Amino acid sequence: MNVWLAFSSPRICRALGPWLPLILFAGCSGPQSALDPAGSEARIVGSLFWWMLGAAAVIWAAVMAIAAYAGRQRAQPWSDRKAGRFILICGALLPTILLAVLLVFGLRLMPALRAPGEALRIHVQGEQFWWRVSYEFPDGARIDSANEVRLPRGVRTEFVLTAQDVIHSFWIPPLGGKMDMIPGTTNRLVLEPTQSGRFRGACAEFCGTSHGLMNLEVAVLEPAAFDEWAQQRRTATAPPPHPGQALFLAHGCNACHTVQGTPARGRIGPDLTRLSERPSLAAGTLPNDAASIERFIRDPADIKPGARMPSFTHLPPSDSADIARWLEAL
Repeated sequence: MNVWLAFSSPRICRALGPWLPLILFAGCSGPQSALDPAGSEARIVGSLFWWMLGAAAVIWAAVMAIAAYAGRQRAQPWSDRKAGRFILICGALLPTILLAVLLVFGLRLMPALRAPGEALRIHVQGEQFWWRVSYEFPDGARIDSANEVRLPRGVRTEFVLTAQDVIHSFWIPPLGGKMDMIPGTTNRLVLEPTQSGRFRGACAEFCGTSHGLMNLEVAVLEPAAFDEWAQQRRTATAPPPHPGQALFLAHGCNACHTVQGTPARGRIGPDLTRLSERPSLAAGTLPNDAASIERFIRDPADIKPGARMPSFTHLPPSDSADIARWLEAL
């Protein structure tokens, strides 16, 4: 209450007044802004938003003008006939026409948002609290990953969305609109990024204790760079020898995780192949370095409450450190 009273004082308002537009518009850009489109679908959604905002502004201005007129009018009250005509025109006809125009405008945008993808299909499954990612190519080849999506710029990509446990919602604001992920149901979303760079997605449906810690890293690459990366990932090569690999297998980590080129073939947890490529750890929760990996190995629930990975506090510190260093170097 004291903070609200402080900011409501005339002196504070006058001081912040010139900067208020900059403060508000500071959220209109960035790697997770729907108002800074970097994809064809996001541009369509943004266009619909601005048209709806404009319509809302017109309605608000009209209502405020009527209220001001009614508050200052000194004449006699209107007759029932005049008041009824006013209500019919301003309360029924004009809103109906305006909403109909917006409906037609929105429906015209739908075919472009639902056009099929081209050469790439990506399966994404929401789990508590991470993303299982699998790339499917026209020749039948597949690449498995987790918590990160790589896309070729200018290529319409179809996302096949499912959920393993509870309802999630897949949303990459700079690239397009959101789509629910429902257990037992398959939904599809098509996105075409138009700008290269790194963006950020999120789960937009409350899914449990660590819902706010379920983010998705998105890298949009030039087509040639994407093809090169995909070709490298298709070729499974054994990681260089490291003590951490033997400890990883000895302590049963391979029961849940896959690392291509090793005996680790677990499917319960995230695929850890080439983990060092990812800019973050645990679905955008931690920086991707050895210290964070070791911290997550020892007590994942302390970092991400509700995570289903068991803690490994019983491991000797030297073992968890070696496993973390091996994973960091993949």
